[in-house]
Amino acid sequence: MFDLIIRNANLPDGRQGIDIGISSDRIAEVSAKIDAAAKEEIDATGRLVSPPFVDPHFHMDATLSLGLPRMNRSGTLLEGIALWGELRPTLTREALVERALRYCDLAVSQGLLAIRSHVDTSDPRLVTVEALLEVRDRVAPYLDLQLVAFPQDGYYRSPGAVDALNRALDMGVDIVGGIPHFERTMGDGAASVEALCRIAADRGLPVDMHCDETDDPMSRHIETLAAQTIRFGLQGRVAGSHLTSMHSMDNYYVSKLIPLMAEAEINVIPNPLINIMLQGRHDTYPKRRGLTRVRELIEAGLNVSFGHDCVMDPWYSMGSGDMLEVGHMAIHVAQMAGIEDKRKVFDALTVNSAKTMGLKGYGLEKGCNADLVILQARDPLEALRLKPNRLAVVRRGKIIARTPPRVSELLIDGRPSSVDGSEYAPSFGG
Repeated sequence: MFDLIIRNANLPDGRQGIDIGISSDRIAEVSAKIDAAAKEEIDATGRLVSPPFVDPHFHMDATLSLGLPRMNRSGTLLEGIALWGELRPTLTREALVERALRYCDLAVSQGLLAIRSHVDTSDPRLVTVEALLEVRDRVAPYLDLQLVAFPQDGYYRSPGAVDALNRALDMGVDIVGGIPHFERTMGDGAASVEALCRIAADRGLPVDMHCDETDDPMSRHIETLAAQTIRFGLQGRVAGSHLTSMHSMDNYYVSKLIPLMAEAEINVIPNPLINIMLQGRHDTYPKRRGLTRVRELIEAGLNVSFGHDCVMDPWYSMGSGDMLEVGHMAIHVAQMAGIEDKRKVFDALTVNSAKTMGLKGYGLEKGCNADLVILQARDPLEALRLKPNRLAVVRRGKIIARTPPRVSELLIDGRPSSVDGSEYAPSFGG
């Protein structure tokens, strides 16, 4: 007797007609036909069952603050930074917790069950840290939340930032962050990378840095980050987020840089929605796309995962908590329209991101955590095209969110009475 069986599922690896048996909080069996009963069954009817979506790069302390203290009229990165500087002194723990919990509700409804959030440590009050630590504890039953100590105004540039970051880590923040390209000089940026990697090594913590989020091809802090990763023995535990300067770098230099990153086992986290929105703002035409070299990094064997970054905050007025929206944008901006390309994009929203975050028990195999999402789509390619409804979201064997199928009633003589967009998938499959 299983607690839950999901029948007739399609899996991301192409298997079809699969049953998934769940006992307690674990997947107990995955096979073509489970000849057993369960307390509850769900017929997936040939729809995609995926492990949950994972967001390895987000800013939960700022989410849902759009319009506070005013709107970003220009939509630029610099005005967003200025607005956050105005808002930060007014932040309260209660308001931060409320907005973060509301966002987590939205995330769960989208099948997003693991998030890594950067937490601004530039305010010496560390109210953001206090709030997000509380949120981490409160959402633990239904969402994995990791926190990065992020000296948003610069580790050396901002007075008191060194002490504040150490205090945040002492309070229980999980990961060491940084923003070397925002320091006053390239030299200060390189020095911050070394100092922050040393802290991570001494404390036994991972590193996740905003790195080279700029159009400047001479912003090369990812090279320093890779070198310091090797120096301190942090291979596989370091992430470089954004890396947008790579889209402007000389090809010969990149041919040297990517192997160094691979040697350091850097986890790469592009953020397609924000990168395409904020980069290239000084260009007329031709205008740069602003996304790092996703295809080349994947082909070099680096672990590439995509982040949502922002939802309705001073930097980005859009966003929905839907990681498929992120992947949909990546397909267009990185021009990854092939069948295998799209599979890799789906992996960048799921298994690759889980690897970046070091999640244990993630996946759809026997013995994994019983965390999964049923989508109103046949396969990963169709999921990325449609951004479909999440018919059911399961966390540790319990259904924690449901959404009815999206079906339109059609009132046209001589035509079908309803339209289900998921039935328009090409017959050849993928």
